[in-house]
Amino acid sequence: MDSTAAAPRQTASPEGGQIIAFQGMPGAYSDLSCRHAYPGWTTLPCASFEAAMQAVREGRAALAMLPCENSLAGRVPDIHRLLPDSGLHVVGEHFQRVEHCLLAPKGASIATLKRAHSHPMALGQVLRVLKELDLQAVIEADTAGAAKLIAERGGIEDAAIASELAAAVYGLEILRRNVEDEAHNTTRFYVMSRTPLSPPYGEGHWVTSFVFRVRNIPAALYKALGGFATNGVNMTKLESYMVNGEFTATQFLADVDGKPDEPALARALEELAFFSADLRILGTYPAHPYRLAQREGN
Repeated sequence: MDSTAAAPRQTASPEGGQIIAFQGMPGAYSDLSCRHAYPGWTTLPCASFEAAMQAVREGRAALAMLPCENSLAGRVPDIHRLLPDSGLHVVGEHFQRVEHCLLAPKGASIATLKRAHSHPMALGQVLRVLKELDLQAVIEADTAGAAKLIAERGGIEDAAIASELAAAVYGLEILRRNVEDEAHNTTRFYVMSRTPLSPPYGEGHWVTSFVFRVRNIPAALYKALGGFATNGVNMTKLESYMVNGEFTATQFLADVDGKPDEPALARALEELAFFSADLRILGTYPAHPYRLAQREGN
């Protein structure tokens, strides 16, 4: 299934126009995801996740594309910390296949290379090609930044591990495509907006994301989640993390199938609220085709 198919059903607000913000430099995988999910939109590079969110809050962008988890690396911790108090709403999700390319300036070849520059996570995902070509791994702040550095430096001994888009942005040659060790390397993104999608949601498959903290009573989490089982609601994600560095204040981020206006999910959320000290719906949005294809394949 093409992970870039069918962008979330969200139109641009008057403020922000058809502009979508992301964290990173031009050519980053988040930039690529924005272009695939919202073709024709202008992408806005931001220095941090918080800056991307701020761009939406201030109306400089209509949406933000924020990575929340990767099939190899797991969750993106900063996003979990920032989401609850961002003042934004999840209005869509996007799954982007990560396809690493070996990029170098014109004149370089596989035979001339000695070093490969990239983000440490990307370098860890291309160990086979590094070993095969006997390349020294050089850590950089991000993949697109590595591509920019190599383009500016020139020479025939240094390459970058980055996206095909980064090659186009910085004028580099693609010496080899798909150099990642694992073919299933995929990143999931939340699409954030100032305005939530509101009922009636319509037909189709939907996902609801929310955060909650359970009350300080015995078996609170077990009781809080029991309503999802008894009402037949499928929970696809449950992550716990500390709040303000306190070991006793654990917050949970969850994704479930369905819409809050459906009786089964409404009952489950009501039971969750009873056993929770805090419950906030982050958004309800259409399930991405990649999610549905994976479900059908299992």
